[in-house]
Amino acid sequence: MTPVRNCLVVGAGIGGLGAAVALRQQGIDVDVVEIKPDARVVGVGINQPGNSLRALDVLGVLEECLAVGYQFDRNEHFDWQGRHILLTPCSLGTDRVPPNNALARAALHRILGDAARRAGVNVRYGASVADLVDDGDGVTVTFTDGRVGRYDVVAAFDGIRSPMRRRLFGAAVEPQYTGFAVWRVTLPRPAEVTHTMLFHGDRSNTGVIPLSPEHMYLLHVTAEPAGARYEDAELAALLRQRLAGYGGLVAQLRDTLPDDGVVYSPISEVHLSAPWHRGRVIVLGDAAHASAPNLTQGAAMALEDAVVLADELVRDRPVEDSLAAVSDLRFARTKLVQDVSHGILATEMAITSDGLEDFAANLREHLPGQAAFVEAKLNEHFRLVADPVTT
Repeated sequence: MTPVRNCLVVGAGIGGLGAAVALRQQGIDVDVVEIKPDARVVGVGINQPGNSLRALDVLGVLEECLAVGYQFDRNEHFDWQGRHILLTPCSLGTDRVPPNNALARAALHRILGDAARRAGVNVRYGASVADLVDDGDGVTVTFTDGRVGRYDVVAAFDGIRSPMRRRLFGAAVEPQYTGFAVWRVTLPRPAEVTHTMLFHGDRSNTGVIPLSPEHMYLLHVTAEPAGARYEDAELAALLRQRLAGYGGLVAQLRDTLPDDGVVYSPISEVHLSAPWHRGRVIVLGDAAHASAPNLTQGAAMALEDAVVLADELVRDRPVEDSLAAVSDLRFARTKLVQDVSHGILATEMAITSDGLEDFAANLREHLPGQAAFVEAKLNEHFRLVADPVTT
């Protein structure tokens, strides 16, 4: 078979940059196009669970991520007044990676962008795909800036509202709004915030996650109308209102919220059935399987996609067979993350103040076993060439 010589990656987010690095490791030339005008990132913090760190280790950037992040090995649950419910250990770590490493989202983008440039990836901002023609032997791409390129494979990591997904699969697969949204903001880290702390409220949920010795981020999940959009200038005041019923640590943090820096994001999901490709073009990351954020696995799944794509494209078989293998290998794992994340979101958002005691009792009884099951699944291989995971 003719080997894959070059690949176009659409989207310079976490998954796209990860794919670019992984493909270059396999000797494949890579162009990346990103419709945004520059590399600036909208976002706050991001948690990297152990399986995400394993993928970053493959990409050669694990140590850089650990150097600028905050590692922890447990999650702690409270009610909205700060009364303790349960502490659960995390088992996603291995002999090489910790269970969790949280860091600023901008730092992760910088690390992956630097790795891509060192690897010789050509990243072009302010451009995307205007048209493409797959003739079976390759894909001719016309870009929005007028340039034309010829590629053996096109991999789209262009996000939850992916134009490439619509181009390949039509309008039948669109993001599905869950009815909930998440508010995020970076704050100074109190000394007691050394791991994920989750505070369960009346049809709402608040979490705090350490990012560094100096900083943490706060997230708050609430029910919001479909299509709700708020001006940046009003986000801080709206978040304070939504946190009004909380006591304890959350109340202290609420009273220190800055007037800017709050990020509001509707929570939507994408369910694209396998196969995720058409001919020599494949859709991956959030474009194929965006999930609720409750397992903090969205970026992890995109990075695993990236590594598996590079693994499969260098096998001696037709390109279409390799792309089919990617979604075959990835579909069940990403669906598990989607299903579990959606279930957690629905359960937490159904809690009322009257039902908190029953919820807490149920959490104590069932969460340790449920968490162990999911973490065992995520500790399984995500690539065919991996060594066994040792914990």
